[in-house]
Amino acid sequence: MKRGLFAELQRRNVLRSGVLYIGAVWALAQGISQLGPSVGAPEWTTRWFLVAAAVGFPFWIAFAWFYELTPEGLKREEEIDPADSIAHHTSRKLDFAIIGVLALAVVLLLTDRLMPRRNVLAATDNSIAVLPLVNESGDVRDEYFSDGLSEDLINALTQLNGVRVISRNSSFQFKGKSGDPQSIGVRLGVTSLLEGTVRKLGSRLRISAALIHAADGSQVWAQTFDREYKDIFDVQAEIAQSVAQALRVRLLGSTPAIVARDRPPNGNLQAYEAYLQGNFYYDRVTREDFRRAIDYYEQALKLEPQYALALARLSLAWSELADQSGGSEQSEGYANARATVQRALALDPNLAQAHNALGWLLLSSDRDLAGAQAEFLKAEALAPEDAFAKNGLAAVLSDLGRQEAAVAMQRRAIALDPLHAHYRFFLGWYLVALGHLDEAEATIRKALELQPGELAGHAELAVILVQRGDVAGALREAELETQPSWKRYARATALFASGDRAAADAALQELIVEDAESSSVQIASVYGYRKDADKTFEWLEKAFVARDAGLVQLLADPFILAMQSDPRFAPFCRKVGLPVPGGTSPAPGAGAQPDAAGRKP
Repeated sequence: MKRGLFAELQRRNVLRSGVLYIGAVWALAQGISQLGPSVGAPEWTTRWFLVAAAVGFPFWIAFAWFYELTPEGLKREEEIDPADSIAHHTSRKLDFAIIGVLALAVVLLLTDRLMPRRNVLAATDNSIAVLPLVNESGDVRDEYFSDGLSEDLINALTQLNGVRVISRNSSFQFKGKSGDPQSIGVRLGVTSLLEGTVRKLGSRLRISAALIHAADGSQVWAQTFDREYKDIFDVQAEIAQSVAQALRVRLLGSTPAIVARDRPPNGNLQAYEAYLQGNFYYDRVTREDFRRAIDYYEQALKLEPQYALALARLSLAWSELADQSGGSEQSEGYANARATVQRALALDPNLAQAHNALGWLLLSSDRDLAGAQAEFLKAEALAPEDAFAKNGLAAVLSDLGRQEAAVAMQRRAIALDPLHAHYRFFLGWYLVALGHLDEAEATIRKALELQPGELAGHAELAVILVQRGDVAGALREAELETQPSWKRYARATALFASGDRAAADAALQELIVEDAESSSVQIASVYGYRKDADKTFEWLEKAFVARDAGLVQLLADPFILAMQSDPRFAPFCRKVGLPVPGGTSPAPGAGAQPDAAGRKP
């Protein structure tokens, strides 16, 4: 007698097999989502497991239809006489398996809902973020002071052993925003928050500070400080000491004497205020704001020539301005940065910020990877909680072609500064170089969520999608890019991938006309994607002559790396001070070196 389809599905246990598959996937997905973060699995692991499970489901159903499990092993259904079939016995076993899997899934679900949650980044109970102090002076022009004092408190707390302090950039994501302590603690990965207000009126200063337990919003400690403005540095240290006692930091011996590291040597308050105003504009990261920051740092140094920290920040500002410039303006910027950081180190050889500034100068201006790495390592040793140094070390490791190590170091920087969009963007860059395109895409999209329009994130997404063969997606991301030069680069790449040669040639010509001086490496990258080796090396040579800072990133560019079999590739790497993939690293300081005036020939 011929059975109907539904009856046949029941007889062959196809329906039970489907239920078992879905239950097992549900249980495994919950297990991965709960245990994955503990072993360092990326956030997208569960999502892609579910995608893979959905793809595999039809194959599982087909397998259940065609095969039956017998005491002799798996056999095709057509090979078994219906009288010999034990499908009805197998169905009972499947019922028990289904009940067991569903029970496990329910237990995992209840565990996830009822057990207290803990953010993975909070590796110790002593982790803290300083939220921006609220300016209550009644004058927005005093905003630089409340911001500066918040940053000074961050620097003071980093002197405490056993305390993980979140960097300024991430803490300041919450400036002017409301949010409950628990959600802020989860986003920053900390157990404690320091918040408060500051009011500066004439020669008087009132600071109210409170230490909050992030999990429940309870107040651990609070105090108001009414002081003369001249006592500002003592107040900073007093607040940090009070926080240390409230956190019950386990230290060897007594709590160390905390000093205000941003204090000018002679305690000149006008120099300190000028320094804070310089920081305020430096953190706005535009060319005009870097110029204003330079002016304020120079004012601070006129009042206090021995102010090493102001010199270090002035050097960074000059380097940042040079990075965004070209020609004589770039050369002048790097020269000023070099002279300034040398003065800072002469005054204070153990100033972490000065080693950071020198490391970035050596990396961007001199392409001296060994020298830059040494400086960042010194900075990290002097300031273990400094995310900037770890970000610099990750950049050096990537430039040396050590992408796995760069990814690990960048993750350490992000642990200290979890909401820093640029740090996540560069992590995505290193992941692209490794070919981990899915995780790179997720990382860069997170960076764009944190800082829309400020990064070349859409251009990098276009590069990822081109490699995947998603031309429509790449073109879409290219059009979303807000930075003009990067948009032209992304369009030239994506249009070539689309097969529209005329449009691609026009886009590339526009990139050359508009950005030849500042984007030689990007132009070389486009030619690398086109497999035009002669043009690739022609533009790499132009980048070398123009001192394009992007040259150090050649070993992270997938399109230029495609040229590594060309006989010109290895000699060019050696010329610019980069290791040859599969070969040896360059000698320390290899590459074009500065002349006596601090400029390259």
